[in-house]
Parts: sequence; C-alpha cells; structure tokens
Amino acid sequence: MAKREEMLGHPKGLFVLFMVEIWERFSYYGMRALLTLFLAAPAVGLNPGYGWDNDRTLAFYGWYTMLVYLSSIPGGILADKFIGQKKSVMYGGALLVAGHTVLAINAQWAFFTGLALIILGVGGLKANISSMVGGLYEQGDVRRDKGFYIFYIGINVGAFTGALATGWVAVEWGWHYGFGLAGIGMVFGQIVLMYGKKYLIGIGEAPKMVSEDGTETSSFLDLVKGLLTSKFQLVLTLLLMVLSVYLSWNYAEGIEKIAYSLLGLFLALSVGFLGMVYNDIDAQEKDRFKILLLSFLIIIVFLGAFEQAGGLMNLYAQQKTDRVIEMLNFEVPAAWFQSVNAFFIITLGTSVAGFWVWWQNRGLESSSLYRMAVGVIITGLGFGFMSLASIEYSNTESSAIYWLILAYLLHTVGELCTFPVALSFITKVAPIKYVSIMMGVFWAATGLGNKVAGVIGQASQSAGELETFTGLVIFCVLFGLLIIAFVKRLKKLAHGAEDVILEKSNS
Repeated sequence: MAKREEMLGHPKGLFVLFMVEIWERFSYYGMRALLTLFLAAPAVGLNPGYGWDNDRTLAFYGWYTMLVYLSSIPGGILADKFIGQKKSVMYGGALLVAGHTVLAINAQWAFFTGLALIILGVGGLKANISSMVGGLYEQGDVRRDKGFYIFYIGINVGAFTGALATGWVAVEWGWHYGFGLAGIGMVFGQIVLMYGKKYLIGIGEAPKMVSEDGTETSSFLDLVKGLLTSKFQLVLTLLLMVLSVYLSWNYAEGIEKIAYSLLGLFLALSVGFLGMVYNDIDAQEKDRFKILLLSFLIIIVFLGAFEQAGGLMNLYAQQKTDRVIEMLNFEVPAAWFQSVNAFFIITLGTSVAGFWVWWQNRGLESSSLYRMAVGVIITGLGFGFMSLASIEYSNTESSAIYWLILAYLLHTVGELCTFPVALSFITKVAPIKYVSIMMGVFWAATGLGNKVAGVIGQASQSAGELETFTGLVIFCVLFGLLIIAFVKRLKKLAHGAEDVILEKSNS
C-alpha cells in the first residue's frame, strides 16, 4: 500500500470519513431523538404528533431501527460485488438527503416515504464507510484501533449536536422542522465526501474479478450458484423459510404476521448466504468466521439493552422524569437526553481507550472479545440506576434527572468497550474479499439488536418497567461473565489476527 498523506499521525482520508460520519450521524440521531416522541405526542394541540400509545410506538421503533441496519447486508453485497464502497457511500448519502427532506413535509405519506428512503440510505452508507476506514491501514498497523476510536468520536459528535439541535427546533418550531434540519446536516456530509475523494484514492473502489495477488474473486452469481448446487445449504435455507412463516402466522398478530414473515424470510436467506461465504473461504478464515458470528451475537445482546435509550428510556424521560431545573427556571427537552451518551463518549473516549492500552501493557487479558464482554456487563449495571428511578417513581410519581444521567454514563463506558472494538475487530478477521459483506452483517446484527430492544421495551408496558430494568441487569452481567469464562479458548479461532498488533505495539 502506497504511503498516504497524513495528519496527526493518521491518513488524511480518516478525517474525511470522520467528517462525513459526523453529518450522517447528525441527521440520523437528530431524527431518532424525535421519532418516538413524535409518534407518542397527542394528535391535537400546538405541536401535534400521531397520538400513538407507548406499546405501538415502541413496536414501530423496533421495526424501523432494525430495518435501518438490516439494509446494510444488501448494501455490503452491492459494494463488494458491483459498485465498490465509495460509490455506495455516495449513493447512500444522496438517499439520506432525500429521505430527511421528505420527512420535513407534514403529511403521513411523506413520513413513511422518508423513513423508507432513510432505511435504503443507511444501508448503502453505514457498513461501507466503516470498511473504508479499515482500508486506510495495512494489516497489523498499530494505528488501526486508534483510528476507529477517532472515527467513533466523529459518530458521537454528530449524535450529540444532532439531538440537541433537532430537539430544540422541534420544541420551538415543530416536529417537521426538526426532521428537515436533520436533512440539511446530511447535505454537508455529501459536500465533504465530494471534496475529500482525493484522499481516498484506491479505497473503496469497484471490485475486480482478479485481485492484486493474482487470485480470482468470487462474483455474487458464483455465490448464488453455490447455494443452488449445495443441497444442504438449499434445504436448510428452505426449511428456515418455512419455519419462519409458520411461526409468524401462528404467534404474531395483525399486520405483524406479514412483518415477521418477511423478516424470517430475509434471515433465512441471510443464513443461506453466510453458508455460501463459509464454503468459499479457507480453513483459517473459517475459524475466524466462527468468531465473527460470536461477536455479532454479543452486539445483538449489547444493543438489545443499550438501545432502550431511543425507545423506553426516551419515553421515560418525557413522561416520568422531573426535567425542570428550578434555579434556571428551565425544563430540559426530553430529546436532549439523547445527547448525554454522545457527550460522555466525546469526553471519555480517549480515557477508556487509554485504560485498555494501560491494561494491555500490564500483560492482562485485553482481546476484543474480552473487552466486548466487559462492555456488556457495564451496560447491564447501568440499568441498576433505572431500577432505582422506577422505585422512586412508584413512591413519588416522579423520578430525578440524575438517574438517567448515571445510567447513560455506565452505558457509555460499556459502549466504548464494545462498539468501536467490534468495528475494528471485523476489519481484522473478516475474509478480505468479503469485508463489506461481513461489515454489512455486523450492521444487520445491530438491526436485530435494535429490534430486540423494541420487543423488550414493548414487553415492559405489561411486565413493568422495574422488572424490565432489573432483568436487563441480571441478563447482561451473566452473559458477559459467560463470554469471559471461555474467552481464552475462543480467541484462538482468530489465528493471531490481533497478536500482530500486540507485537508491534510492544516493540
């Protein structure tokens, strides 16, 4: 790899992608901060919403956020097999601009059309921009993890400013002005990408049928033929499709019969596709593939808990938290709480990264799986503060603002141990010719985690919020401890993908 122009010890392309991601997350998290509040707002009044009850709102939130990230699988396939990551990011950004612009129109058709365009846009952009970050560094480059931490701070600068700006505009001017502001942010992201393409030459280009080392790459049609010619894969996929439809029509209700059936069909095809990828890689890559699947499971569990932020905890802030700061005579908009997590990431990100460097230099366990498991445990413990908030609310019909802030503090530390580590881990161990596809599967796993979060939030309306928050504490802690108990055996499957970095960093 030719040496690239650098800034602050990293390729300049990192900071181009950093700025693009700031504006993409400004638009997404700005809209996300408003979504459940808008749906649950009374249908009449000065700033009307749709008047949905909490149960319906949380169910919709789970479906929407899941689809946003599930679309990363076709987005990854499109990039790896047809147009390349760079064009996928560009086209995805254009769809996001269109989606947020349509959301600014005060009409129900515009609302659902805008969300559909955003789903497609995130699918084209999200997985591929993360893969491009990994592509800026050679294998074993000690700067890769640090580069992802920088990139991740960019994500949260966008999330922090987006939630604050759109939350204020929505209160002062109306929901749809807030949605429109989110779209303006993505326009800036597109401008940055166009200007910075000169620093991304050779990164995310369209795929070639023959790679630089002379080996042939697999086309998408080759993989489809692999499914059709492998009886086991074909039978397994068909059985999963039939099973998913059967379960959906017998246990779901109303329109969710169709929704769950389509989800099941998509997941069955995804399993079949992953099987094709598995059959197309060598023995070492097969072991790494297995550990990748485990990391995806950890992410699903983590996000099933963490993403209560945009759903259940967002509504809790609006409906059950005393948000008045008496000395300022000011009521904090509920949407602003969506910035607390991002604020802590920006302020604590380098400290958490520095802690793991210190921990590693002492010769202690610091593999990616270990860090992710610790992150799940810390996130679970954060819900202990929400349990205390629920107890206070049951006694006084109001809960203090600091319970939410303390919960978000621990959730942030847990996130910093989990999410940027997972992003970097995938670029280390994913098969080279399937990096974008596996990154797409990662983002699809985040989508399933978001759906799990929606289901948990929905269930809390009947099970009780205290019981839900306490259950999350128990499950996350036990799950994290289970991963830690087997981590030394599991990391052997990575075949030294992280050992190279450890050797370089200690030299």
